[in-house]
Amino acid sequence: MTRKPTRTEKDSMGEMTLPAGALHGASTHRAVLNFPVSGYRFSRPFIRALGLIKWAAAQANHDLGLLDAERAALIVQAAEEVAEGKLDDHFPLDIFQTGSGTSTNTNANEVVANRCAQLEGKPIGSHDPVHPNDHVNMGQSSNDVIPSAIHIAAAEQLKNRLIPALGKLHDALEAKAKEFWHIIKIGRTHLMDATPIRLGQQFSGYAQQVAYAKERAQKAIEVLRELALGGTAVGTGLNRHADLPKKMLRHIEQRTGIAFYEAKNHFEAQGGKDAVVEVSGHLKTIAVSLFKIANDIRWLGSGPRCGIGEIQLPATQPGSSIMPGKVNPVMSESLMMVCAEVIGNDTAITWAGANGNFELNVMMPVMAHDLLESIRLLANVVDIFCEKCVRGIVANEERCRELVELSMAMVTSLTPKIGYDRAAEIAKESAKTGRTVREIAREKKVLPDEELERALDPLRMTEPGGTGGE
Repeated sequence: MTRKPTRTEKDSMGEMTLPAGALHGASTHRAVLNFPVSGYRFSRPFIRALGLIKWAAAQANHDLGLLDAERAALIVQAAEEVAEGKLDDHFPLDIFQTGSGTSTNTNANEVVANRCAQLEGKPIGSHDPVHPNDHVNMGQSSNDVIPSAIHIAAAEQLKNRLIPALGKLHDALEAKAKEFWHIIKIGRTHLMDATPIRLGQQFSGYAQQVAYAKERAQKAIEVLRELALGGTAVGTGLNRHADLPKKMLRHIEQRTGIAFYEAKNHFEAQGGKDAVVEVSGHLKTIAVSLFKIANDIRWLGSGPRCGIGEIQLPATQPGSSIMPGKVNPVMSESLMMVCAEVIGNDTAITWAGANGNFELNVMMPVMAHDLLESIRLLANVVDIFCEKCVRGIVANEERCRELVELSMAMVTSLTPKIGYDRAAEIAKESAKTGRTVREIAREKKVLPDEELERALDPLRMTEPGGTGGE
């Protein structure tokens, strides 16, 4: 077997042998060997955010006269490649590593420095002309870089992925609400028959839930706009220029279109991760809303003959390996599973957020992973659910009319006219005999025929006041 070429590097702990072509260095490779835990890696949005931070720091430090033009230009070019995803293979570290994410910040510093060496035709690992700590990490610490990368990555993904997906779903549900507005169906509370509603009213409720979900995602971006950059190791700002955060944030806003600002209190920003917990809480609430919508839709389409069957869902794939012709509500099920995952991620993020000790939270990598995974999964599944389910929903109008007429809850509209007790007797007789409320009320002559028909008009029951408001 041919052995792959290696190189030897030194760090503060001694020599380390690593692959010759790896752009990460000795310190990163120690972490590779220390944490072979899950195979989970930091996602593309997070690595992009790290690249943007290193890119902005080099420009800001040059603006302040702390970094010469040649090194600044090299770092800017290399960090840009990190941000664009060209060097992702050189970020091998597991999520379950040092709780500060120091290994991954070091990974970024070494990759940028070694790429700078490549660009200048110098050996990888030579730290010539750019040193990973002295130049790439100038004015920074893992303790303010990693939390800032979490905020930047999550804010970008909310803005560019989840909010647009929720917007599409809202519009599709709103369109169905209008399309189904004329269709009267039976309402249900406690899974039992209730008074009639419009199918369009039901879908308008779903549309409003998604509208609120979109607002919650926007609120989450507002929470994330506050960055820890500038706090360095413990929040005091030691070893950075006083104006560095302001200049870095101006560059980052230029690339993201998001107006990030320096933390009002760096000790809060680094000692706690309450903002990440809050954002995850918004995602959990969005997941709860979406679960309800998906679950309702699959129940409304259940059957097709022996269930509720008030709507028909698009047939996307065979539903059984043994029952020919069976089609299942798989798009709803997919969305519901993602929602369950997001709710679980929120639990992990909440527990991790509570584990800040003094000036630093020490569970940031798993918070970053779970938060970004929740956003990614929600954005993907919402888009799919909208296109492959909601847009193709068809109403079964005849079934809706049938269930309205069969419902005992129709008697509710008679209560203001004949009293609760007498109406209850009609409902019980309907349940016992299987006859409709209309048939029994007409037989008992509880109201003149014209007044009875007006009182039992299901369309009128869907409006404020209904038949009892006369």
